[in-house]
Amino acid sequence: MQLKLTGFLLIILGLSTAKAQHTDDFSKKIDSIVSQSNPISFNGTVLVTKAGKVKYAKTFGYKDFEAGIPLQRDDQFEIMSNSKQVTAVLILKEVEKGNIRLQAPIKQYLPSLTESWADSVTVHQLLNHTHGIVDTEKPLAFEPGSQFKYGNLSYILLGEILEKISGKTYVELADELFRMLKMKNTFCYNKDHKRNLVNGYMNKENKFEKVEKSFLNKDNLPAAGIISTAHDLSLWDDALFNGKLLKSGTFAMMTSATTSSQHNVFGKESMGFGYNVRIIKEAGLNYYAVTGLGDGFTCLNVHFPATDVSLIILENQMPRDRNYWSYKEAQIKNVILKSSLVKNGQ
Repeated sequence: MQLKLTGFLLIILGLSTAKAQHTDDFSKKIDSIVSQSNPISFNGTVLVTKAGKVKYAKTFGYKDFEAGIPLQRDDQFEIMSNSKQVTAVLILKEVEKGNIRLQAPIKQYLPSLTESWADSVTVHQLLNHTHGIVDTEKPLAFEPGSQFKYGNLSYILLGEILEKISGKTYVELADELFRMLKMKNTFCYNKDHKRNLVNGYMNKENKFEKVEKSFLNKDNLPAAGIISTAHDLSLWDDALFNGKLLKSGTFAMMTSATTSSQHNVFGKESMGFGYNVRIIKEAGLNYYAVTGLGDGFTCLNVHFPATDVSLIILENQMPRDRNYWSYKEAQIKNVILKSSLVKNGQ
């Protein structure tokens, strides 16, 4: 009887182990991707969470190639255009207060704009990049609302609107939000106070050249100037996608496809685009994503709402060859997309 019971327990243990191995069908695949240097090496951190619990967290490479100093998990990265999502939320919180109307012409909030288009371009069109503005002192490139053209200028203008409406600086508004979310390692770029911000590098055939001069300044903070960690961005995802940041109706506006855009990380076809969030359907799954690239950094933040899974990748390198922009990010995203973690909710 004792032998039978022992055998039964061993079978159960074996099944449990097999199940655990089956459900984690992504870790070794991610390890394989980041360990390969061909055609381009990986240098950064990868974090996968489900319902706030860490499923994968590893850091690879160097914060300083010249000194041979390895990256640490709490090192900070420029998150580039991921910053725009913070600005979009700050605008929408003012919308909820009744201080901003999405369909109002931007002249209402920025009376110093002199071009006639300021009376027709709306806050909504700044948020989803359909405004047509190429320069605040030049005619529009296209009729507002008729095309999508991604860029930083619209979010710089949104930052100015926030400052006009609130009477506070963009840095003050962003810092208040980060404190509320306990994002202790997130802040707006400051050349005199970089904290644990790592060096950014340009990568040409796996030879790394440090970016000596950042293009970031106080004017473009709302578009690309936020510094953060993978852990803090997981806190951001949890708050944004689980109703802790915006009211349900406002969140629905942010994540509704009001225009479309193509991005190679997610395929060759155009996909929905909201208020600086991509709305994607791929391999039978619906998910949200935001990307960032520049200044020697590459970023990706993907969230699968049905299973509350987030994938966050931060690299302090940017390939000089545009054929490899976000190359490893796309590969890792595809691993998670095909994993049981999001397909079966396990």
